[in-house]
Amino acid sequence: MDVNFLLEIAIKETINLKANEVFLLRELFKGYEWNRIERKDRLLLGTLFLNYVKSENSNIKILEKTSSGQQKYIITNKMSN
Repeated sequence: MDVNFLLEIAIKETINLKANEVFLLRELFKGYEWNRIERKDRLLLGTLFLNYVKSENSNIKILEKTSSGQQKYIITNKMSN
């Protein structure tokens, strides 16, 4: 699968999340969809999503990582600058 296409899917899926909802990138995909993505592509997708979140047009804030090293995020109620 094309990682940029997967990034678009993940970004679009965040629309369904409510303000102050905490999530992991993998939760934006159905379990079987996430498991079908090769590990190297999941790592790249994580980097691309993190870069998106850091962009000025994102309403997502970066939180601490889980004990297994997965990045946690939270939806903010307004676009951040």
